[in-house]
Amino acid sequence: MSAWLKILLLLILGGILSTLGDRLGTRVGKARLSIFKLRPKSTAVLITVFTGSIISAISFATMVAFDRDLRVGLFQLEDIREKIIESEKELKKLEKNLYAFRSGNVVISSGQTLVTKTIKLNKTNDIKKAIESLLQQANFYAFNLVRTNQSKYRRILLVRKDDIEKLENKLADNRSWVVRIKSAGNILRGENYVYAFPEVTLNKIITMKGEVIAIEKISLSKSDSDSESISKKINLLMASTLAEVRRRGSLSSELQINATQINNLGKYLVSKKKGDYQIIARALDNSQSADKVSVSLELQSLEKSILKKS
Repeated sequence: MSAWLKILLLLILGGILSTLGDRLGTRVGKARLSIFKLRPKSTAVLITVFTGSIISAISFATMVAFDRDLRVGLFQLEDIREKIIESEKELKKLEKNLYAFRSGNVVISSGQTLVTKTIKLNKTNDIKKAIESLLQQANFYAFNLVRTNQSKYRRILLVRKDDIEKLENKLADNRSWVVRIKSAGNILRGENYVYAFPEVTLNKIITMKGEVIAIEKISLSKSDSDSESISKKINLLMASTLAEVRRRGSLSSELQINATQINNLGKYLVSKKKGDYQIIARALDNSQSADKVSVSLELQSLEKSILKKS
């Protein structure tokens, strides 16, 4: 509803109701009625005042019923102000973090892992001691990132009590778990505290020694036997391998591979000029959720079915 339409509606409604009120007051005056033992004139004045109040109430109720903006302004204004205030605080915090990022003062990012550990407890283990040891490691790592030249080592890591209790309950079932302590926010150098939370994942077998994780086929010709195109193929294989181990539940963000092996493989393919091959990414060792996956690359000729290790 437009503002002009609202004003017009209010004027029409006020005119109708005021006319009715005036006629009612006139009739009461002519009839010389008496209410609450008042004189007829005083009774007429009382009726007129009451009618005016009714007119205002009906006008107000009508506008509230048909005008959503008015309802919001009247009944939700205080909540909106608190929204706005919180948003301004968050905006200032974001601006501060953005400036800190640009100036290189953020030493711990939100969600960054401070420590990762695989824990499997039995009845003889003390759960509280195991958790305290984990938190001390996370505190040591965080403090070394946050500290300034004047900082003295102290406890700066803060974890909610209920998060610790949930962690205790998880570890109490005697299965193998991977526990990561993560930062709950961006931390600047020199800050006094690091708020953190535990993240618990059931430990899994990710790779078995010798198994093939991913394969990338490559067909060489004069047009695509240069080092750049071969490098792209190898990088694609590495990305596929990492994606596969992450899909299986690996918490590692990178693979462990011999850089010399990659270089030798690339040089060998560049020298071949043409041919059909496949590059195999094979697991070097058994690995679990928290481990870096060690990978070896093997080159196989599809034409002669000869397996070669580069």
